[in-house]
Amino acid sequence: MKFTLKKAFLHTALVLRHKHGVFIGCVKCGLFWRGLVHDLSKFSPTEFIESVRYYQGNRSPIGVSRREQGVSLAWLHHRGRNKHHIEYWYDHECDPLPLMPYKYAVECVCDKLAATKTYAKGSYTPDMPLLHWQRYGHLAPCNPKLSRFIEEVFIDIRDKGEKHVLNKKYMKSTYQRICGSNDAEN
Repeated sequence: MKFTLKKAFLHTALVLRHKHGVFIGCVKCGLFWRGLVHDLSKFSPTEFIESVRYYQGNRSPIGVSRREQGVSLAWLHHRGRNKHHIEYWYDHECDPLPLMPYKYAVECVCDKLAATKTYAKGSYTPDMPLLHWQRYGHLAPCNPKLSRFIEEVFIDIRDKGEKHVLNKKYMKSTYQRICGSNDAEN
């Protein structure tokens, strides 16, 4: 796979559409700063160059890179610098796995929702984030409470709509109820 200016432009546009979606979701949930700084590492040379080389437009270049090279250095870089990724919090020696703090858990939900919309384009339906989570969520080990939080949010997006879910009151009360943490006050 080659790095081309056309793919660099298309990848940048895709990342900016995704970042915009996350920003809108985070702002609705009262997390302006998290939405603003979301995924800035995607513009680092490690992530940007590999992502442009494996750009497809309809799926993450990370999976393509893994199939071609057996590993994605962009993903290893990205997950190690972005606390909204479940994998950031994974430590095989921890039992139970740590609970992702509220602000990152909400950013995680907004990230997954925006990614689904970005790649699905006009074919997006409200059940897609839940279906994707049910199919792939188990691949990234996480605290069971966090997993329940994400799944419940996606169920409510499917059943009640984003307007009901993407707001500070819903997210805080759902996180506190499921995770039993006062961290949602921060």
